[in-house]
Amino acid sequence: MDTTVILDPVDQLAMEMRGVLIRPGDPGYDDARMVRNGLIDRHPAVIARCHGTADVVAAVNYAREHGLLLSIRGGGHNVAGNAVNDGGIVIDLSEMRAVFVDPDRRRARAQGGATWGDFDRETQQFGLATTGGAVSSTGIAGLTLHGGLGYLHRAFGLALDNLRSVEIVTADGQVRTASETENPDLFWAIRGAGSNFGVVTSFEFEVYPIPQELYSAVPLFTMDDAPAILRKYRDFAESAPDDFAPAVIFWSVPAIPDFPEELHGTPIVVIQIAYTGDPAEGEELLKPVFEWGTPLVDLSGSAPYVAMQNGFDAFFPAGWFYYWKSLLLQSATDDVIDTLCEVAAARPSPQSILNFWQLGGAISRVPADATAYVRRDAGHMLSLDTTWTDPRDTDRCIAWARQTWSTLQEKFGLGGAYLNFAGFGEEKEALVRASYGQNYARLAEIKRRYDPDNLFRMNNNIKPA
Repeated sequence: MDTTVILDPVDQLAMEMRGVLIRPGDPGYDDARMVRNGLIDRHPAVIARCHGTADVVAAVNYAREHGLLLSIRGGGHNVAGNAVNDGGIVIDLSEMRAVFVDPDRRRARAQGGATWGDFDRETQQFGLATTGGAVSSTGIAGLTLHGGLGYLHRAFGLALDNLRSVEIVTADGQVRTASETENPDLFWAIRGAGSNFGVVTSFEFEVYPIPQELYSAVPLFTMDDAPAILRKYRDFAESAPDDFAPAVIFWSVPAIPDFPEELHGTPIVVIQIAYTGDPAEGEELLKPVFEWGTPLVDLSGSAPYVAMQNGFDAFFPAGWFYYWKSLLLQSATDDVIDTLCEVAAARPSPQSILNFWQLGGAISRVPADATAYVRRDAGHMLSLDTTWTDPRDTDRCIAWARQTWSTLQEKFGLGGAYLNFAGFGEEKEALVRASYGQNYARLAEIKRRYDPDNLFRMNNNIKPA
């Protein structure tokens, strides 16, 4: 008698995995499908919570063989919600978070589900760090594969500039190492367009010694003072050495006990300049900042690097509504400064932030064709971090961000965007082509070789040549 049992394909996948499959109706399904952005409410058919590379291989093969839409979840911070989908499979790396540090070689290897909080906790045991995001719950994978800005980017370059190798599962289910010496074309492409080429299961970074504490000048000024303050900031930032990490934040004073109650909700401009060298030296060098005006509040001081890295965590909680757009600019002219002040005054909610990041430094010393990330000439990145808490404000806030982005892009932008902040990617191929510029054709050819059927398309997608 034939006793062969024909398994349902999902049950077959479950048998191949050490991790767990989570399906609609299972306990924990609703928690597993949620991402940070409260705008995203998607229902995948199956979530493969992987425990290792072999699980990832099984899930990739399953998605390819059954023609399923595939998403990759690391930290789940991407505001477009690319970590989840409707009706497909999610490869969930959130339990693959180990970080291993080799202090003698100054290398750190992190699994694909690790967050910057995980990474910094381990590397700081040895006084080491690399460029990483300024919200500790951000996944290293999402931030790195399309750029990677942080307090250290002028000193050490983008997060992707500090990659030395990756382990990646490509669309054919093969596990590959990509580095300067192994699959160098794939390694080139990953550094800027990585989500298009596979599931990166581990990242090897170069890490650098930094002081146990860093000094930051963080005065908060009124919006009335903003035009004059920003001109002084610009003059300082344009000549600042790479050890300075300058940024401007347009915001409203949050309603928390750290600030006087009478200031809660007041529109402000924050000058935040971190110094990555000796903190006593930084405090001395940054004294001129306090001659620019009279701060409403001064949050300056020295703090451990890990404390700086999680300083904004409370202001971007899971479940709020996020729609973030960005553009790259050449310089902070008077016209740019005045326009930024006008735009900041029109922010659609008190939680919304305009972040004006100073670039240059180590970023600009990498040739435009050395990695897929091409915009090495940009002096600044402006992100419209449109954030709100009431769902009734959704249409108004998104409309404001889109219109503001379009106007600023036409007037000042270099074209494209910093693709970690691309809204919902509504501009599709036009935005992707503009963002990769001269590197797009090579990326499309590499995509054809490694993912000819475009399995990995829940992203800022590059179509196979």
